[in-house]
Amino acid sequence: MAAYTPGNARRAHDAEFKLSITKALGDQLVAALDDLDPAPLTLPNIRGLRPEPGVYQLHLEGDLVYVGKADRSLPQRIEKHFRKISGRTNIDICDVGFTCLYVDEDFGAVAPERLLINKHREQGGAPWNYNGFGNNDPGKRRDMTVVDKDHFDREYPINLDFEFIELPDGTSTLDGSVTLRALLESVKEQLPYVFRYQPSSEFGDIHVSLPEPPVTAHQLLGLISESLPSGWQITALPGYVIMYPKIENYPSGIRYYRGVDVIYAD
Repeated sequence: MAAYTPGNARRAHDAEFKLSITKALGDQLVAALDDLDPAPLTLPNIRGLRPEPGVYQLHLEGDLVYVGKADRSLPQRIEKHFRKISGRTNIDICDVGFTCLYVDEDFGAVAPERLLINKHREQGGAPWNYNGFGNNDPGKRRDMTVVDKDHFDREYPINLDFEFIELPDGTSTLDGSVTLRALLESVKEQLPYVFRYQPSSEFGDIHVSLPEPPVTAHQLLGLISESLPSGWQITALPGYVIMYPKIENYPSGIRYYRGVDVIYAD
């Protein structure tokens, strides 16, 4: 055996090693999703998924734009995005696809969505995760917020030409009209974006005569506005519609309905 001398080459007997389980999990998730081909974001494709928890990605014209998770049901969560994108301008739902993984783990402990976001953020991907796409109703306190030009709602504002195929049945009245309350409930349920309004006991006593469908959201909002008591206003913001008993301008308002008047923002 050769004896050690100071001139002999020698390897260190200790070193730093950092074990990153989260990085390994993130790499595995990205690799598993990369093995999948995006499917068109259609209702048949979405409803064909199993109602189980998991993670998913949205692709716009082939580019990854959003990473999300479903704590309970992937189809339920992804269908919300289908409805949202369907009600926007400057974007075609036919250009959007999705991939997903069923993840049978404790989301609270593993946080697979965050692992995916972090991995894609390193490469400058998933821009919709940072521009407000995943937000639901931001609440009344945000109505006066100035929407940034790179926000999802500013890039893809709501489509006020969205067509309603079904309207409340007015056959129970002699003149075929429906109550304003029933009309508001129907519009809120069918619109592919948020319609937030302040209820009033008066709405049950106000009757509205409806045109034959299809009818656009713009036409219905105008009809509702004409039927409202004095002092009410409907405001179309970039991402949703609100209705309150107050005449007011909003920094990001794009259209106002005041009685019989429709005012377009500059």
